[in-house]
Amino acid sequence: MENSTALHTFPRGVHPWEGKEFSEACPIQVLPEPEELKIPMAQHIGAACQPCVKMRDVVEAGQVVGSAEAFVSAPVFASLGGTVKRLGMSTLPNGRHVSAVTVAVDLEKADSAGLFALFCREPEYDLSTFEPGELFNRIRAAGLVGQGGAAFPTHVKLAKNEKKPIDTLLVNGCECEPYLTADYRTLLEMGGNVLAGARFAARAVGAKNVVLCIEDNKPEAVQRMRVRVKALGNASVSVAVMKTKYPQGGEKQLIYAALGRKVPMGGLPMDVGAAVVNVGTCVSIAMAVLYGKPLTHRVVTVTGGGIAKPANLFVPIGTPMKKLVAFCGGLNDGARRVIGGGPMMGFALGSLDIPVTKGTSGITVLTDEELQRPIETNCVRCGRCVAVCPMNLIPTRLAMSPRSKNWELFEKYHPLACVECGSCAFECPAGVPIVQLIRIGKVELQRQKQAKK
Repeated sequence: MENSTALHTFPRGVHPWEGKEFSEACPIQVLPEPEELKIPMAQHIGAACQPCVKMRDVVEAGQVVGSAEAFVSAPVFASLGGTVKRLGMSTLPNGRHVSAVTVAVDLEKADSAGLFALFCREPEYDLSTFEPGELFNRIRAAGLVGQGGAAFPTHVKLAKNEKKPIDTLLVNGCECEPYLTADYRTLLEMGGNVLAGARFAARAVGAKNVVLCIEDNKPEAVQRMRVRVKALGNASVSVAVMKTKYPQGGEKQLIYAALGRKVPMGGLPMDVGAAVVNVGTCVSIAMAVLYGKPLTHRVVTVTGGGIAKPANLFVPIGTPMKKLVAFCGGLNDGARRVIGGGPMMGFALGSLDIPVTKGTSGITVLTDEELQRPIETNCVRCGRCVAVCPMNLIPTRLAMSPRSKNWELFEKYHPLACVECGSCAFECPAGVPIVQLIRIGKVELQRQKQAKK
């Protein structure tokens, strides 16, 4: 494949204010070691882990503290060494309460800075020396999940299926969520490991082609990765420049934009011969394959008009979010809402004691001005939510069904196909919280199905 100057895109979608200027010029900094970590046992889609340590156990950095028995699951690790303080519960950014292991950190032995240097090191490897099965096993053992927010176990995506072979691996470097710049800085500062991890992932799943997908609002990242790809001298690896639009980074939207393939409703990327991996996940793949490092740290953006000093931080998983906020100078007087993630798909936080998880891409602090929305009025059936829905759904029908408790109608309009991108709520002139109502409906529908079992 050759690099192309044409912009790739998908139908519908929206153009929210980007907000990247707060943190895009901020190099990644290493967060000072926290005194305590709270490590949730459910940081991924799939079965939760079971704690495999007990109180007062001394654990080393990178030691498994939560074992994963199911295939769709991923083990969790002590991000830093220390002593197990308690086994209890923790709240996730999405509000779920799950079991967790709390570790009192041994600050004398903690070395996040050393690990960060490894993340930024230019890798040296011979791809042909790694067998696909070996790569798959290392990725699974390292507890890797999608770091773009969905947190789907990476090894499941990369499991070979002889009936549905993968020919192309897409690297998602779009970072279409407003405000967030963790992936952008990762491309600039860890580009060698992004490319290495992508090639390892492609070899594991049997894909012949690798396409790095980056939105055109990140020209420096595009240029740097093109230089790397050119130096590689491999025609099967290319860079595709995507039109800046939300949600360009959604799996199905990205596959259509980059390859012109439409994933069927209810289907998976493998149904059209593709797999998608986030840039942060690619770096973690390289760390797992080359150095045997499990997923213990990630890059997190702290940004928005309500934070004193926006930053991109290299953070041990399990660190309380208040530590990140404090390092960034605390909240401004105008801060009104703190969001785990970005403003389109993130969740408003009720506490800053919530820990950073494998899927935490950012903390966005918004002011009153940034939060301005129309006062909710009645839906006028304007159809704007339908016009922008990237999944070609009818969001207003999905939203109003839970309010009227018409669950039969709700299920009729394919709620599980909704990716909760928030485009509908963003576009709604009546200020109806469409995506929030759909989320509530999904939870209730699942509860009803479980009650019938």
